[in-house]
Amino acid sequence: MQTMAACLRLSLAFLSLIAIARDARAQDAYPSRPIHIIVPFAPGGASDLALRLLQPGLEQALGQPLVIDNRSGAAGNIGMELAARAEPDGYTLFFGNVGTMAINPHFYADLKIKPDKDFAPISLVSETPGIFIARPDFPAASLKDMAAYVKTRPGKVNYAAAGISTLNTLEMQQFEHAAGLKMMQVPYKGGAGPAVNDLMGGHVDVMCVTYSSALPHVKSGKLKGLAVTTRERLSTLPDVPTVVELGYPNSVSSSWQGLFTVAGTPQMIVAKLYAAVAQALADPAVRAHMETAGMLPTPSRSPDDFKNYLAAESTKWSKVVTELGVKPQ
Repeated sequence: MQTMAACLRLSLAFLSLIAIARDARAQDAYPSRPIHIIVPFAPGGASDLALRLLQPGLEQALGQPLVIDNRSGAAGNIGMELAARAEPDGYTLFFGNVGTMAINPHFYADLKIKPDKDFAPISLVSETPGIFIARPDFPAASLKDMAAYVKTRPGKVNYAAAGISTLNTLEMQQFEHAAGLKMMQVPYKGGAGPAVNDLMGGHVDVMCVTYSSALPHVKSGKLKGLAVTTRERLSTLPDVPTVVELGYPNSVSSSWQGLFTVAGTPQMIVAKLYAAVAQALADPAVRAHMETAGMLPTPSRSPDDFKNYLAAESTKWSKVVTELGVKPQ
């Protein structure tokens, strides 16, 4: 009996070694097929644009095509939950942003996903300032003018909210609260794209949105830029004032996008993905395209560095959500 037991242990150990060797070979060969990346917002928004600008560099670095899958809805939660249920093999990635990863966990009490537990951070990709914009015929030339106009018409001026828990909506609510304004919120699904289109069509009055989503439309005159959420003016829109110079320093903020994989993905694969992002963002052409689109390429120093950044952002926006007392509608 002891001999049989010993043989069984040796057989199990041998099978375990075979499995480990097989997994190691699979990790060494990664990636050997196309990689699926879930974007939790509709095409046209900042997250979608940032990934599509990064896509060619990532494909070159990884040697495989990337399949971008836009799964919008529920302020990004639908796409996030779908990504979190994927196999931890590096073939399903998630392109998260400040809203999905740092704001939603404090906003939705019934959220099934815990970003710090269900995902493995790879790298920050870009940071994008915000911009307050208005329909072309809106009777205000700056954010300060808008505040004065709204005060004389409480509840009559509306703003587009591209997801009720998104950074840009919280930025608008923060400003509304700080300036003592009363405005009407018009909720939109699917990210910034649909809301910006309606703003250009004159169906809503104003909104706050990521700079990259509005830049071409403001430059062409299809939208009016009221203020950028930076301390200094941006070279791509030098005529648009900052929130600081208009007297609203607490409205300084920036969005960000980053790449994640499913928790439990082997570290060797995480390291390969991080190296691919770093390589892609080091390409002068990729950086130039992102900067022209209003994004700042900002790769993390390491996956752990991105993990620490995410923790700090989560703490920051938890306080904002609590102070504003905002809840899902």
